[in-house]
Formats: sequence, C-alpha cells, structure tokens
Amino acid sequence: MRRALLAAFVAFAMTNVAQAAHVNVITIDGSINPASSDHIMRVIEQSESDGAEAVLVLLDTPGGLLTATKDIVQAMLNAKVPVIVFVSPQGAWAASAGAFVTMAGHVAAMAPGTSIGAASPVSAGGQGGARDGEGERQDVGAEKAEKFTTAFIESIAQQRKRNVEWAAKAVREAEAITQSEALELGVIDVVADDVDALLEKLDGFEVEVAGEKRKLALAGAERRQMEMDTLQKLFNTLADPNVAFILGMAGLLGLYLEFNQPGMIFPGIAGIVCLVLAGIAFQILPFSWVGLVMLLLGLGLIAAELFVPAYGLLIAAGLVFMLLGGTMVFDVPEMSDLSIAFWPVLVPVVSAFGVFAAGVIVVVGRAMLMRQTAGVDEMIGAVGRAVTDLRPEGKVFIRGEYWAAVSVGNVSNGESVEVIAVEGLRLRVRPVPTAA
Repeated sequence: MRRALLAAFVAFAMTNVAQAAHVNVITIDGSINPASSDHIMRVIEQSESDGAEAVLVLLDTPGGLLTATKDIVQAMLNAKVPVIVFVSPQGAWAASAGAFVTMAGHVAAMAPGTSIGAASPVSAGGQGGARDGEGERQDVGAEKAEKFTTAFIESIAQQRKRNVEWAAKAVREAEAITQSEALELGVIDVVADDVDALLEKLDGFEVEVAGEKRKLALAGAERRQMEMDTLQKLFNTLADPNVAFILGMAGLLGLYLEFNQPGMIFPGIAGIVCLVLAGIAFQILPFSWVGLVMLLLGLGLIAAELFVPAYGLLIAAGLVFMLLGGTMVFDVPEMSDLSIAFWPVLVPVVSAFGVFAAGVIVVVGRAMLMRQTAGVDEMIGAVGRAVTDLRPEGKVFIRGEYWAAVSVGNVSNGESVEVIAVEGLRLRVRPVPTAA
C-alpha cells in the first residue's frame, strides 16, 4: 500500500514538473554587437540544458555588425530548442541586421506598428551596397558586400522556408515593409499585439528543430527573463560608437589638462580610465587606424598652439582633423549601422573640446605674460637703499633683508638703488635718480 502511494505521488510530482513549462525571454533593444550576440548564444545553450520550451527574443534594433549577426544566426539555425523572434513592442524595428536575426528564428513574429528590412550592407561611414538611381553599383567593395549578404539572407530564408525573393530585395534594394506586409509575403509567421497574445497563438504551433517536428506547448508557460551579466552589460554599452568616441575624447581631454597643469592628478586619472574603457570599445568595434591617427593629429595641432603662437589657426586645423577623424574612425568595409552621429554627437563634442582647449591656451598665455610674483626673479625692479658705499660692491637693504650687491655705477651710503638682475646670492643694482 505504501509503495503504491509513493509511486502515485512520484508520478503526480513528475506530471506537475512536466507541466511546468517555461520560456526563457531575451530583450535586445539596441544594436547587434558582440555583447548581445554572446548573450543570445549563452541563453540558447542554457535553454537546451534546462529544458526550456522555447527561447523568446524580443527584438528592437536599428542593425549592427555582420560578425555578431553571423554568430546569432548560426546559433539559431543549429539550436536544439525553438527560438521565437518577436519584433516588439509596437513601433520597434528589425532593421538591417535585425532582419537577418528575425528570419533566422524558428518562429518570426511582429507586433502591430513595427517594420522589417533595409538590410543593405553598409559601412560605419554610411557607404551602402544598394544600387543608385541609375542602377549602377557604388563601388567594388559595396558590390562584394551586397553579393555576400544577399546569399547569406537567401540561405536563411530557404532554411526557414520564408520568402527568398523578398529577402534578396531587402539587401539589394534596401526594401522595408510593415508587419502586415511581412505576414502577407510570408516573411514572418504571425502578428500579435503583445507577448501574451503571441504565446497564445503559438500554442500548438509546429516547428522544425534539429531536423525534427515539434509542437510548441506554451499555454501557461512560465516566463523567465534572462538578463545580461555585468560584463556583458558593460560591453553592450561600450559597443555604441558614440559612447566609445565620447570616452576617447574625455580621456584625451583629461590627459591634455594634466599635461598643461601638472599635479592636478584627478584629470589624469580620469583620462586614463576613460582611455582604457575606450580601448575596450575599440576592441569590440571595428575601427580604422586612419581615422584614429587623424584624431590624434588634430589633438597634436591643438596642443601645438601653446608653443607656436598661430592666432588660433592651429586650433582650427586641429578641430577639422578631429571632425574628419571622427567620421572615419569606424569606417571599415563591414556591414554596420553603428556610426557616430555627426550633428548630435561629433560636432558638439569636438566643438566643446576646441572651446576648452582655447580657454586653457588663453589662460596659460596670460600667465606667461604676467610679471613674476614669486621666486628670486621677482626681486627684479625692486627698489631699496644702500647701507654701504658701492664702489662698485657693498651691501643694500631691500624688503627687510640685507643683500650683497654690485652696482653699475658708484652709489653712496643711504642712496636709493634698483635691482636689475639676480646673480646667485648677489644683486646687480643701479642708482635711482632722486626724483624717482
């Protein structure tokens, strides 16, 4: 009797465990970069081991890097757990790299008011692979990138049995469509208002996972939000070119201030920290050495204004080089919608740097022109009186102190003298006319 009860209890418990299905949820609301790709791949791997019913990716992205996109697509195509990509919330994008990721999911879904497409390969400088108005290629590099990414997205569409023709247009012609058009053209599988509606619609939906047919059992499934770890969050933040550029400029500014005013310490430490973080960002993002060298050259020209008075010409030239370098620093032949915003970020940051540098130069220049008020040389021009005859050597009393002195002319005891030079511990003086 006890054994029968125990067996019944175990069977009941196992039934409850089996019914307690869960879905691991990932939120990607920024660029597709190495940090986000690593996060998605780790969650897919974890979901395969913890028995998740599916992985749900909530996607809202303007695009990203080809290498990171390739890693995500590869992980999704080889996943042993269903991956659902949901372009959400309303108003979200699955632009450029986001189109690749969406189409690579076992289930592709979109919320109302969302869009997908514009997957033409572009460099961070904005050069695209789509044809111009007359159907001509922009350049050979763009043509190669277009052909490669077209084949890439076509292979994804074929694997997931989606609209191959539209997928090619998204790359070749940068075509973008709404969620209703995507559903009609067979680009996605379902349109849902929110996650609740999506899981309800997909309950019992059949997908092919690792070559086997599987029905999704999502009714009442627990949702587990999978967050990035601290390091991934840091890398995800640093993967923004605007953040990387601002950190680099802040680091250079800190060192510039420390070199001009040694001993302040804090600007130097802050500058080093910012440069270290910028260096990490440059390891994540593809960058151009030409742009980086132009940035440093611009900084050098601004610093040279301290030593070569050029009436601001060197500062102006330095700012121009920094603007050009900023537009080129991430300009590499790789698909990316990650670029430095020219007017909102690049121009204000470079302008602020120029204004600050000009202010430092003005302050330092004024300090160099001011009469010295400390040290031995401050004695030059001071007036005292002779306490012995100077023929030409003797003693003088100046500012409460007795000094050995040598005069350029004969001076009698009690007459006024003016310091014209300091020679070690001896003053060189000259007589002061009585009227003075």
